[in-house]
Amino acid sequence: MTESAAIPSTHDMTTAMRFAHHGGALDAARAAFPDAPEPWIDLSTGINPQAYPVGALPVDAWTRLPEAAALAGLEAAAVRRYGCPPGVAVVAAPGTQAIIQRLPALFAGRDIRILGRTYGEYARVFAAAGAAVQVVAALGDLAGADVAVVVNPNNPDGRLVDPAALVALSTEVGALVVDEAFVDALPPGHSVVPHLPAARMLGLRSFGKFYGLAGLRLGFAVARLDLAAVLRDTLGPWAVSGPALEIGARALADTAWVQASRTRLVAEAARLDALLAGAGMTLIGGTPLFRLAASAQAASLFDALARAGILTRPFADNPTWLRFGLPESEDAWVRLDRVLAAFSG
Repeated sequence: MTESAAIPSTHDMTTAMRFAHHGGALDAARAAFPDAPEPWIDLSTGINPQAYPVGALPVDAWTRLPEAAALAGLEAAAVRRYGCPPGVAVVAAPGTQAIIQRLPALFAGRDIRILGRTYGEYARVFAAAGAAVQVVAALGDLAGADVAVVVNPNNPDGRLVDPAALVALSTEVGALVVDEAFVDALPPGHSVVPHLPAARMLGLRSFGKFYGLAGLRLGFAVARLDLAAVLRDTLGPWAVSGPALEIGARALADTAWVQASRTRLVAEAARLDALLAGAGMTLIGGTPLFRLAASAQAASLFDALARAGILTRPFADNPTWLRFGLPESEDAWVRLDRVLAAFSG
């Protein structure tokens, strides 16, 4: 590591923390680093850099209001892909964030406990609704909550909770939300969905992350039939666009693409681990879609990468952490390697 990078400056820390809320803020990055080369490489999110090949869409996917039959077809494809048992339903929504926004209305209760540290929108949404929110460190600390939230695998460290433990926990809380936004990148066996229905348990599945189509805005809730019906009613008619219905149904049915993508993502995550270790960073964890690493010089490294047009994800509550997504091309891999090598050399 060069001497100039040895001690993070106040400027580095302040700049990095401007990007600590969410990933994907390329407009803000361009404004903060106007001299950075284009195109930017966005490693600040955990989105598959090799998106599902959409292909041509029928014209009426754009020109007609979404049909009930198309929605039913998409949700049936999700039932098959996620291994849903009898007695549960899938509800499609314009992204899982749209479902998270509705959780306070779906689940009454003031004692909200979240297994942390994790995705910050749960705490924000429940707190805005007037609930008392606690972020707890151990699964057992969730017992007795009106509503408990577990992100599994966890963002940002990839922590995994066994599905059997989640089913057991569901009997000890008023309601349990299990966010499986990144589970599609893992081998089968980590999802709680096949273990449903459980009383007042809601599973969330992201579409955009694993399929690399975050801009499509598509996500799913999996729940008991009665709970699913209530959620569907809150979303209202035509919640999911015609193009999303068409693309989602295709992608969810494409088993060959799913299997090939899982294999590729595991290999690319291992490649990223090697680059980060070579730069002197300590791997904390992650999933095949992102890696979390630590360094005392994380703020300075964030700055050096951003000046080279590479955006990563810092964390306000742990300034030694940086989260890295996967580069989308060999040129992007080489550019990342060059900056990491220069910083640590």
